Amino acid sequence: MKRIIIVASLLFALPVVARDLGLGPAGVLAGSNKEELEPITLSAGKPLTDAPYMLTSGTYYELTIIADGTTAQKLTGGDFFRAVWVDSIETESGTIMPTGLNGIAMDAAGEMTIGFVAIVPGQYVLSIPGARGDTQKAVFNILGQ
Repeated sequence: MKRIIIVASLLFALPVVARDLGLGPAGVLAGSNKEELEPITLSAGKPLTDAPYMLTSGTYYELTIIADGTTAQKLTGGDFFRAVWVDSIETESGTIMPTGLNGIAMDAAGEMTIGFVAIVPGQYVLSIPGARGDTQKAVFNILGQ
């Protein structure tokens, strides 16, 4: 028993080795770790994006979604929202700090910006419910670090 206590004490006394990403005291939320993505445009008959997004796990991203008001549209993507950590959603009328999302909706013209950290590597999609065309979805490829 005495031996177990000594071994446990030594393990807790050893310094913890952490990976230094060089990001400073704010870690993954540091400004040096932030990237702005090309916006998604919600507009009747227009593609959401020009190309798939290439993301890196552990990086903070800001994604602006612009609705031109030609139609009320939703974007769903539960798998995407479970693969990222959403910090906040900035809208013209305030900030939302969600604990979980499955999708977003915009009924009128305006903008929102979603700040998130990519976490789980894989391919994820935000799409307009019921739309079949490839232009009506945004593809996110999250690569491991």
